[in-house]
Amino acid sequence: MNDLVDRLLIAADAGLRTLSGKPRASRQSPAAGLPEAHLEETQRRQSAALMRVNHVGEVCAQALYQAQALTARSESLRAQMATAAREEHDHLAWTEQRLRELNDRPSLLNPLWYAGAFAIGLAAGRAGDRWSLGFVVETERQVEAHLASHLERLPAQDAASRAIVERMKDEETDHAHRAEAAGGLPLPAPVRWAMRGAAKLMTTTAHRI
Repeated sequence: MNDLVDRLLIAADAGLRTLSGKPRASRQSPAAGLPEAHLEETQRRQSAALMRVNHVGEVCAQALYQAQALTARSESLRAQMATAAREEHDHLAWTEQRLRELNDRPSLLNPLWYAGAFAIGLAAGRAGDRWSLGFVVETERQVEAHLASHLERLPAQDAASRAIVERMKDEETDHAHRAEAAGGLPLPAPVRWAMRGAAKLMTTTAHRI
């Protein structure tokens, strides 16, 4: 019982830190030291919109990993989820910092995104550890594709945003590989389609709000 209470408190604290607007990275941003490019206003808005979407993705990642760690049956899976969450927290801090540099803001709907992702993470975790790992695999593969599309859409001269997205893409791929190696099960096609639909709704909305 005490262990459950501790995990609930940890999850609550992580949620508050995620939504506080002041995340602190444990690693230096990939954009550190890169010169700030001159962007036309349309290019600045494009970069900012894409980084806002990426920031929302990291808000959701925090919620998913915290919920899945909370419901994990095994200590090894709980530790794996916690490690991934720490790396994703760096992504959260990097994207938020980049938004400030672009004179823009995070999504106004971040509390809603967090709550929805946390509920989905709880459902995935309660299905069992191997299904939870399979959910991580599918999520990270979809995120990897999404980040690849952003690299095509970001202004070529926006080296700072591109460096962040490239590092994030590499690490999302690594998370998927680790979850697959740990025994993640392939998700049924309807679940994958539903995940893509939810992601499309989120990215379309966060692009503007």
